[in-house]
Amino acid sequence: MKHLIHTLNKAFDNRVRLGVMAVLMANESVSFNELKDALDLTDGNLASHVAALEKAGYVQVSKQFVGKKPNTTYAASTEGKSAFQEHLVALEKLLRGA
Repeated sequence: MKHLIHTLNKAFDNRVRLGVMAVLMANESVSFNELKDALDLTDGNLASHVAALEKAGYVQVSKQFVGKKPNTTYAASTEGKSAFQEHLVALEKLLRGA
């Protein structure tokens, strides 16, 4: 049997990615600026972490223009929701020592 620490998802090891997923799990979709403000991040920091989550298939990115301004929104993918839930379950088991 695997040790519980090995059941944690490495994609969520970083506090920023953990925060991004937590916000996305609580909301259907979130704009770039809303996510940046909620987590108190710089543009580049948020962009790089969201890109890693998108590459893993955990985040869906939607880009459009509102008037002449670009508007990027994010949502947790079905795979991302499932992976994050599994990560939370693994954390709970680790905390309980089960």
